Amino acid sequence: MSSIESVLETADSNTDAALERLFALLRMPSISTDPAYHSDCVATADWLVAELSSLGFDASRRDTPGKPMVVAHGGPQDGPHVLFYGHYDVQPADPLNLWKSDPFDPQIEERDGAKVIRARGAADDKGQLMTFVEACRAWIETSGALPLRVTILFEGEEESHSPSLVPFLKENAEELTADIALICDTGMWDTQTPSICTMLRGMVAEEIIIRAADRDLHSGGYGGPAANPIRVLSHILASLHDDQGRVTLEGFYDGVREVPGELAQQWESLGFDAEEFLGKVGLSVPAGEQGIPALHQIWARPTCEFNGILGGYTGDGFKTVLPAEARAKISCRLVWDQDPLAIREALRARVHHLLPADCEVEFIPHGADRASVMAIDNPAFEAARQALADEWPKEAVYTGGGGSIPIAGHFKQVLGLDSMLIGFGQDDDAIHSPNEKYDLNSFTGGTRSWVRVMAALAK
Repeated sequence: MSSIESVLETADSNTDAALERLFALLRMPSISTDPAYHSDCVATADWLVAELSSLGFDASRRDTPGKPMVVAHGGPQDGPHVLFYGHYDVQPADPLNLWKSDPFDPQIEERDGAKVIRARGAADDKGQLMTFVEACRAWIETSGALPLRVTILFEGEEESHSPSLVPFLKENAEELTADIALICDTGMWDTQTPSICTMLRGMVAEEIIIRAADRDLHSGGYGGPAANPIRVLSHILASLHDDQGRVTLEGFYDGVREVPGELAQQWESLGFDAEEFLGKVGLSVPAGEQGIPALHQIWARPTCEFNGILGGYTGDGFKTVLPAEARAKISCRLVWDQDPLAIREALRARVHHLLPADCEVEFIPHGADRASVMAIDNPAFEAARQALADEWPKEAVYTGGGGSIPIAGHFKQVLGLDSMLIGFGQDDDAIHSPNEKYDLNSFTGGTRSWVRVMAALAK
């Protein structure tokens, strides 16, 4: 087996060619949400199959009712086995007039003294997944083989809610099961500090519609005796939090745990400044649970937030109306062992309890997923963390994620796999927005990092 230094030298010498390959991938408008780009998604999957096959992987395109999956196998058949996941589909590029250049004509640009790759999908997720492919290439070109057994799964529907993913995992569970999953769809703490995301919040989302009279009513003629759905809904929403910012639903905090001391100390060492964080969006005072540090609120505490509310006349001018209905969209971010279905039932029970006579309610569910909490006592996590620390200027850290990455939960629930979420994106990459970029240093450093992580996990 070649030394890591030799493999890293190969990765460095491949940089120009690696960028050409990445640019070829970025030129493909693999927009999964728009049926007009279906053939482009298929072509992108075929391109990835050809690229992996050229490296010696047993690679194939697997068609689904939606966009194809790409599955590839390589490396020795004994020893540690990893499943690497990425997605090749991208968000639509609209609005096009806000882009500095064609979103599907990738460019290298100078930005604040550093080089960046500008294109749709550069950071989410084509640049990220290609760091792993290029690391595999460096190992194969240097030593003729991968240091461990690798299965690759590239999905084409992540940006359109992955309708084909869970059925595909269930149908191919035996083939895809490994020792651990690697997901490259996250970011670093900062440009100097790599991270492994070990906690992702789950979510339960619900739309509530309150209805009363059979039509909109004149507030002068009916105001007072007639039930007003906006007032009823507002009363219900106001009941969901107490004066300390805690959620009041029965059983809401069942399954919520405290952050372990060692992990909490690591988070504190990051120097997160809540005022600076909020100041970037024109705010200044943390508004969540009182007494809970803001970073803990984002990574390790549950929330109940109102995402939209509608009722009555909302156009220009004024209309004195009692609306026939009012609606709100509510999402609860979940942590640790909270049960999304139990929380949905508690929310519905609260609504029914506060619903007055002459009113009826309709509930529209919008998903329910548990949080993902990784078992960081698995030695593979510390081995990977040290490998990342060897590449970057600062020690690698375990972090949490305020949002949700459903694939981690699916791997756990369907395949029984813990996931290591190791990514090299930055907060300013503008994913899903015009002028998406990926730092050149993220691409080259990410490739070198995977070389090191693969070697560490092989041991």
